[in-house]
Amino acid sequence: MPGLLRGVARTAAIAGTATAVSNRVSRRQAQRWSAEAPAYEAAPPPPAAAPAAAADPIALLSDLGRLHEAGTLTDEEFAAQKARILAQM
Repeated sequence: MPGLLRGVARTAAIAGTATAVSNRVSRRQAQRWSAEAPAYEAAPPPPAAAPAAAADPIALLSDLGRLHEAGTLTDEEFAAQKARILAQM
């Protein structure tokens, strides 16, 4: 029985020492990393978007007509966008 107690005591001492060393290393690394880490500043907020209603509907309709005449817009696309612009007026 004395041999068993001696083995348990030795294991406990080794485990306690290993835990203490591990904790000390972890603390030391955390301190080093916090000292080396760059301080990041908060990003500035994005600029406010201009309101979409500020656009001139007549100018939008004339641009839309030019796109339709150039063949960029189909008849269906032209009609849908024209209806959307007129509905906002």
